[in-house]
Amino acid sequence: MLMLSGIQHFVFCPRQWALIHVEQQWSENRLTAEGRLLHKNADNPSYRQKNGDTVSLHSVPVSSSALGLYGFTDVVELQPSDTQDNAIVHPSYPWCYWKPKPVEYKHGRSKPDARDKVQLAAQVICLEEQYGITIEEGWLYYEATNRRETVLMDSDLRTFTQKCADEMHSVYRSGVVPKAEKKPGCSNCSLAEICLPDIVKRSSVGNYLKKSLYEETA
Repeated sequence: MLMLSGIQHFVFCPRQWALIHVEQQWSENRLTAEGRLLHKNADNPSYRQKNGDTVSLHSVPVSSSALGLYGFTDVVELQPSDTQDNAIVHPSYPWCYWKPKPVEYKHGRSKPDARDKVQLAAQVICLEEQYGITIEEGWLYYEATNRRETVLMDSDLRTFTQKCADEMHSVYRSGVVPKAEKKPGCSNCSLAEICLPDIVKRSSVGNYLKKSLYEETA
C-alpha cells in the first residue's frame, strides 16, 4: 500500500514522487509550508462540524485494495438522504442515511493538469470500496479563490486514476527513480536542488559538476 497523497505528486512529476516516496527525500519551501498551514484544521480527526443539514468529518482514514493506496481525506461532507441508495449510516448521527462527498483543500488556484482531480478521485474510489456505494462527484477547494470546484467522477477520470496508481506501484517495485526532465513548474518545486533538472540541458553530468566546482572555488 502506498500513500494516497502521493498520487498528486506522481501526476505532476513521477521523478518528484519517486524522490519523496522511493528515496525518502524531502525539502520544504514557501509553497509547501503554506499548503501545510492550510491543512492544519482540515487534518484534525477530532473536528466535526454541523452546518444546517450537512455534517463535516475531518481527516477520515481511507484505503483501496484496487488502487493499493491508503491515506486520509481532508474533509468528507455528509448530506442527508431519504433513501439507503449509495448512502451510509453514521453512529453519531443515526436519524437518517448520509451521502458522503470528499472535499480536498488546495493552496493556490486550479491547476492546468489533472493532479488535483486525480487525488480527489482516489479518495472517492477508496470511500466507494469501503462502503459499497457510488459517489458521483466531489469538491476541490482553492484557498486563493476561496471557492469550490465540482469534479465529476466520470469513467475517464476513474480510468486515469487507476492507471496512475498502477504506475506508482511499478516504479516503487523497481526502485528506479525516473530521469530528470525540465518542466515549467520546476522552479517552484521544493526538491529542485535535489532533483537538479538543469543537468539534462548540460552535455554531461561531469561538465556540470566541473562548472559548479569552478564557480565555488572562484
